[in-house]
Amino acid sequence: MIPLRDTQPSYTFPYVTVAIIALNVLAFLFEFSMADYELNFFIAHYGVIPARFEWSDVITSIFLHGGWMHLIGNMWFLWIYGDNVEDILGHAQYLVFYLLCGVAATMVHILFNMDSRVPTVGASGAIAGVMGAYVVKFPHSRITTLVPVFVFLTTMEIPAYVILLYWFVIQFFSGVGSVGHSHLSQGGVAWFAHVGGFLAGVALILVMRTQQRWRHRPEMRW
Repeated sequence: MIPLRDTQPSYTFPYVTVAIIALNVLAFLFEFSMADYELNFFIAHYGVIPARFEWSDVITSIFLHGGWMHLIGNMWFLWIYGDNVEDILGHAQYLVFYLLCGVAATMVHILFNMDSRVPTVGASGAIAGVMGAYVVKFPHSRITTLVPVFVFLTTMEIPAYVILLYWFVIQFFSGVGSVGHSHLSQGGVAWFAHVGGFLAGVALILVMRTQQRWRHRPEMRW
């Protein structure tokens, strides 16, 4: 299932979300301009390596990506869910929220891979936090989703809580299934970073102050 757009309106322009997307794209274009050996050194220096942890790498790693599909997928999810979360948090608080989710996601990943020397990059942990916040605040918003039906593709409007909780369950059980497998030392998907980021987003949105106008706006329901 591929989410295409949501039906929940936002009432302010998502400046921070657009800026984050732009920074990620620019960072990837910079990566793309490098020779292979330069890129390997760059990722090793600015990505998070659990066995050689440095706090500065936590921030730089969430603006780097391992390929075009990695970048496009992450930025697409951020574009769908980020505007509404930014709308209710306000621009400055949303930026803090995004970075905190990225830090939390990274720390959970490190907790489960403490001896790994494989660099980890990507914004998916921070974006998972945005998704966690979205499901708390807009559970009944409908997500227009591309769904395969046998050999055909069709679109369906699915409640946000269904598609996002389904996504979370997949991440959790994929992470559990990966524990102890040797491929963790060779790279792959940081499943527990997604889990950690999502849970951080749920927790943070419950304690952070949201814009007062959100309390009075109608929610799009299934």
